[in-house]
Amino acid sequence: MKLVCNQSDLNTNLSLTSRAVPSRPTHPVLANVLVVADADTNIVTITAFDLSLGIRTSFNAEVIQSGTIAMPAKLLNDIVSRLPEGEITLEDETNTEENTGEGILVTLTPRSGSYKVRAMGGEEFPELPVIEDTQPIYLSAASLIEGLRGTLFATSADETKQVLTGVHLKVLPNALEFAATDGHRLAVVETINEGSDDNNDAELEVTVPARALRELERMLAHSAQSEETIALHFDQGQAIFEWQNQRLTSRTLDGQYPQYRQLLPRQFQRELTLDRKQLLSTLERIAVLADQKNNIVKVSIDSGAQEITLSVEAADIGSAVEPMPAQISGDDIDIAFNVKYLMEGLKALPATEIVMQLNSNLTPVIFTPLSGVKMTYLAMPVQLRN
Repeated sequence: MKLVCNQSDLNTNLSLTSRAVPSRPTHPVLANVLVVADADTNIVTITAFDLSLGIRTSFNAEVIQSGTIAMPAKLLNDIVSRLPEGEITLEDETNTEENTGEGILVTLTPRSGSYKVRAMGGEEFPELPVIEDTQPIYLSAASLIEGLRGTLFATSADETKQVLTGVHLKVLPNALEFAATDGHRLAVVETINEGSDDNNDAELEVTVPARALRELERMLAHSAQSEETIALHFDQGQAIFEWQNQRLTSRTLDGQYPQYRQLLPRQFQRELTLDRKQLLSTLERIAVLADQKNNIVKVSIDSGAQEITLSVEAADIGSAVEPMPAQISGDDIDIAFNVKYLMEGLKALPATEIVMQLNSNLTPVIFTPLSGVKMTYLAMPVQLRN
């Protein structure tokens, strides 16, 4: 193999794929990335795979001689990221020196100096899953990014509730619905799917691990245009997302996802309209004094004054109180939340003004943007201790 490429191209694609390299590989070859150079197309493909998450990216280069090789991912990443901008020549030669064991030596030659790295043959590297005989479902990149930004933060980190560690994706005719919950909060985003007209009647539901979807979001933000179409293949416990020269494969999560629509109240006794940025910045200020043990913020709703008052009490530390205006309909009430859950939800809500709807101080509270993206954020209040 011999190729000449830009340092920035090689560095970008290595950093995108490196997230799929396991920190503790079950087999030595999994600590590598597979580099495939094709002289006919002048395309270099880099693949990483931990047997659950697989990422493949491609870029253009001058390929003088085709070849396939498995190179140590972390070492290669560390070297390339520190090399100066400009052209890099990457060339391998089978090691024939005696008493050094079998192996392949790869030489990286930047503008000055050279680096030699011990590599492996690519034949041991596992193949990424392939789904055959299924019709892909086409999703728009803009809809995918919008849905992931509005839900990924609400997934659970608790591996014992495995199905909650993913985002539930529902593909409907001309629409997508994303949902995530960790048992304390719920985020639902509905988007219009401006993908291909060929799959207007396609319907499916699948839960994909948050870890894989975070990488998908990063890759889409880096490489996809908003009007671009993403092909989703789904079958036998695998989901594959493909676009341009990029591919992400992931195992799906087994188990019945909660019937989250049943958690959303239909009617409300109280409704508030609030400035999202003002509420968020107020919370960020007073959260500094929130008790680290319970992280509770109290929200006192005053209909007569048309304002809410945010307060925290932290034993042995101090307290904070700050009012802000709001448009309020309904009776006065005091309600409390985990301040972290409240702030994370507000950061994800893409609107200048938001609507807060509630019934009592212990029933689900709904936050929605006043206009724009159709997103619903449910936060469970916590009990106030007198």
